[in-house]
Amino acid sequence: MDGQPDPGRTRLINGDGETSRDFCYIANAVQANLLAATSASPEARNQVYNVAVGDRTTLNGLFGLLRDNLAAWGVKSTVQPVHRDFRAGDVRHSQADIGKAERLLGYAPTHRLAEGVAEAMPWYVGQGK
Repeated sequence: MDGQPDPGRTRLINGDGETSRDFCYIANAVQANLLAATSASPEARNQVYNVAVGDRTTLNGLFGLLRDNLAAWGVKSTVQPVHRDFRAGDVRHSQADIGKAERLLGYAPTHRLAEGVAEAMPWYVGQGK
């Protein structure tokens, strides 16, 4: 090997893993698009909206959430994250302001990240069989 981690045995995380993002489950994005497409409000038309959950999850937290959900489905793993250098120019923390979508569309996220992962996991596990 060339000294690089084996992608089948490790997962690379840029930085220390405490960088956070506002991860959004697809059902939330679908809801927001349907609300925007069907809104009768002239004020809501032709707008740009942030669609997210309005919460932060660290990359380490996401890794743990995925690992724990896989284990709950009987997929045991010894995979450990490998932290490498931060990416140049990467934003340390980001969280979407969903206030405009809430106010103009009535958007309300139906799935927090953990709920979305739990809902999607059976499909992902089934793909490996």
